[in-house]
Parts: sequence; C-alpha cells; structure tokens
Amino acid sequence: MKKAMFIGAIGCGKTTLSQRLQGEKIQYNKTQAVAFHAQLIDTPGEFIEHRNYYSALLITAVEAEVIALLASAVEEKQTFSPLFASAFAKPCIGIVTKIDQATEIQIKQTQSQLKLAGAQKIFCISAIEETGISALMDYLKE
Repeated sequence: MKKAMFIGAIGCGKTTLSQRLQGEKIQYNKTQAVAFHAQLIDTPGEFIEHRNYYSALLITAVEAEVIALLASAVEEKQTFSPLFASAFAKPCIGIVTKIDQATEIQIKQTQSQLKLAGAQKIFCISAIEETGISALMDYLKE
C-alpha cells in the first residue's frame, strides 16, 4: 500500500479517515502533532492553516509516497492555494470529505478547489458511512 500523507484544515476529517482506513474505532481525537502510522501520516490542521508550518509539511512529505489534500464539502473556505501540490515532488490526490452532510453543489465546489490546488485524482468519501472508502483503498493499494 502507498504511504499517504493527509493534509487539510482543522476538522476536515483527516484523523477520522485515518482511523477508518486502519480499521480502528471512529472517535474524535484532535491531532496535536504529526502522527506516523504504518501506511499513513496524519498532520495537524494547523500545518496548512498557518503558513509558518509549510516547511514542516515539506519535510514530513519525504516519508510519503502520495500527498492527499483533504477538504470538507461542508466547509466554505478554500484551504489550499492554486497549485499548492506543486510544492511536493510526489503524486497528489484530493479527498472530498463529509459528503454525507453536503449538497451536490458543495461537493462539486470542493472538487474544483482540490483540482485547482493540483490534485490529479479526486475521491469523494464519507468516513462515517464508509462511502467511497473502497475506491480510495484500491488506489492506495495499486
């Protein structure tokens, strides 16, 4: 399985997705520091929300095979700047989270934001309802 690094805003679902992919019990757990797992790297939301931490993302990315930009479909702000993914010399995917709580328009807007940020492939998921999880797992296992 490809080792993925999750990057996204506070509360976008990085840790919940990490728990789902690892077969763990889903429970809220605020990520305070980078969490290294066997095939996942879960970064704190502060790393993308505060530019001072961008260097930490770049250094941490060395351990990953793929960069996953996560954005909640129910969040209105745009987290990633255009071509953000170009800072990493790695394949980059986009993951639209919380689709079970969003409208189709919200999902499409979030997909557009992730494509603009440089995501090459987009996955729409609900970690709670397990929607889209198998497609993401298949990609990571390729």
